[in-house]
Amino acid sequence: MSYAATAGNSFAPATAAPGVLALQRALVWLVGASIAIVFIEPSPYELATLAATVVFFATGLRMRLVFMPLLLLLFLVNVGYTISSVAVFDRPNVPNWIATSWYMAVTVVLFAMIISEDTTARLDMLRRGLIVGAMIASLAGIAGYFNLVPGGRDLLTLYDRARGTFKDPNVLGAFLILPALFALQSVVSDKFGKALRSGVAFGVISLAILLSFSRAAWGQLIVTAGFMLAMMVLTSRSQAQRSRIIVMALVAVVVAATLVAVLLSLDSVAQLFKQRASFDQSYDTGRFGRFGRHVLGAEMALGLPLGIGPLQFNRFFPEDTHNSYLNAFMSGGWLSGVCYPALVFVTVWTGFRYTFVRVPWQPTYLAIFAAFLGTVGESFIIDTDHWRHFWMMLGVIWGMFVAAERWKADSNFALMTPERRPASPP
Repeated sequence: MSYAATAGNSFAPATAAPGVLALQRALVWLVGASIAIVFIEPSPYELATLAATVVFFATGLRMRLVFMPLLLLLFLVNVGYTISSVAVFDRPNVPNWIATSWYMAVTVVLFAMIISEDTTARLDMLRRGLIVGAMIASLAGIAGYFNLVPGGRDLLTLYDRARGTFKDPNVLGAFLILPALFALQSVVSDKFGKALRSGVAFGVISLAILLSFSRAAWGQLIVTAGFMLAMMVLTSRSQAQRSRIIVMALVAVVVAATLVAVLLSLDSVAQLFKQRASFDQSYDTGRFGRFGRHVLGAEMALGLPLGIGPLQFNRFFPEDTHNSYLNAFMSGGWLSGVCYPALVFVTVWTGFRYTFVRVPWQPTYLAIFAAFLGTVGESFIIDTDHWRHFWMMLGVIWGMFVAAERWKADSNFALMTPERRPASPP
């Protein structure tokens, strides 16, 4: 086998035994599936990430120098939070909030290191796990909404909105975006049998997103799906592939519109849909509404270098910030307030640079990057800074950055004539 073929084999660690690789990939699947079950604490996701951490570090997971900017920004964000929490550390839930923030930062680095090796295979297992988890959460939410399980409506819904295996309908809707994009991607690009199965999964997940009655999730699904499909067309390798993506996307739009029309024929769905679709919500408008609080909070943050501490914003205003960037300033002062958006937007800026790099996992990259962009946008109107799937996507994207650079270096090495090659691969 040539070096090029070996290098392209998912970047599997050369020293890992087949059994170790299988265990590592199974744990990636488990983490992806368990991230959808978070209405209990500690959640299965925490236990799965702990198991993955132990196994991966025991089998040779490596920290790379290229991750230092990521590590530094995460560290500074949480140092800011910790410093600002000192004055309010004795108040309810503050210690837990700080511990959770540090834990989320650790998971980012963990995912980045994991995905930077054995990339194709691990991304595939993560994709499979996320879809399984999304189906569990979606079916639970749908069953609760239509009262298909005795007592399920109280457990699986909140404010007459599906929440499934999450604590909040908004988080359910936001989490389901990435699995929905994976399913849609399969619908427009895979063979008939797999595309049909993915179509069923996409329908179930989309129904759960609709029944979560999260306006942000509705918008995210439309915008991120459009972005992903457009990028798939632009990066397609043949005219036939581009044509199929466009035709199947149009079919998906027609089917989705039909599903929505059928659901809106149900009075209970139609009434809540009309209420949630309105942009004139009482908690959004007015001086102390969502957007009014953003302005007042920003003015307040300018005069508070150390912020006011985590979970303290609602002591000054009727509700929480509902803006992750403002929350970084209020919870962690200027240090977190500068470093948190820097981390996010450096990732976005760098992410656009890799959209046209023809790596084997390019379709998966486009789906994850599209979902990440959607969450970055949603962060302006809701607090996403403790969403597990947001930090997972952040880490996975950085892992793919590193893997893409290695792929390009290995490909260039393979194209060199033997006399021009260095003694070892770059």
